[in-house]
Amino acid sequence: MIRVVVVDDEPLIRAGLRGSLRDTPDLDVAAAVPVREAVEAITDAGPRVVLLDACTEDAGRLATGIGSMPQPPSVCVLSRSADKEHIALALAAGASGYVMKDTPPEVLVPLVRFLAAGWTMLSTDASRPVIRHFLADHDRGSVRPRLDGLSPREREVLALLAAGLSNTAIAARLHLGVGTVKDHVSSILGKLDVDSRLQAALLADRAAPASLRLPS
Repeated sequence: MIRVVVVDDEPLIRAGLRGSLRDTPDLDVAAAVPVREAVEAITDAGPRVVLLDACTEDAGRLATGIGSMPQPPSVCVLSRSADKEHIALALAAGASGYVMKDTPPEVLVPLVRFLAAGWTMLSTDASRPVIRHFLADHDRGSVRPRLDGLSPREREVLALLAAGLSNTAIAARLHLGVGTVKDHVSSILGKLDVDSRLQAALLADRAAPASLRLPS
């Protein structure tokens, strides 16, 4: 039997979650309480899963407190926001799940089972910003070593190239000859292992903002 505690300050939400889980033989909603009663209810019930409302002021503190218990349950945060900062704060506080409040009721039962089995669960809306953020960090990490091989002057040329300037405009901006700029561009393409100015500009765009700065 998987014991569940629901924590939400809205009585209708508590009732709805309890109703969605009530008729499942292997699940037992041991308590459905507001935040002020959460610690006592969780201590008394010893649940394996806690469904915690993200909108409560003490949600983060409560998630952290639950995680510090001797045998902490899995905490799934229920939210209306898919903001990556909110998701990161919930996971950093020890939550094992982050799910939108508009999740269909039929998804709730398998979700609780997976959480009880030790999985980390994110709803589709929550996982997308997390994955995008991860991929962006990965892209920046893979680009930086290639940019590190550029000389300071080449980095200035690349920044201007990425801003859409022609060789003539770059030469005027940096007080260089057009032929010198062409040599720098050729060197940049070789060091970045790309075939065109466009590919070089895309790499520059994927780099961390601090990696390239437009020359003053």
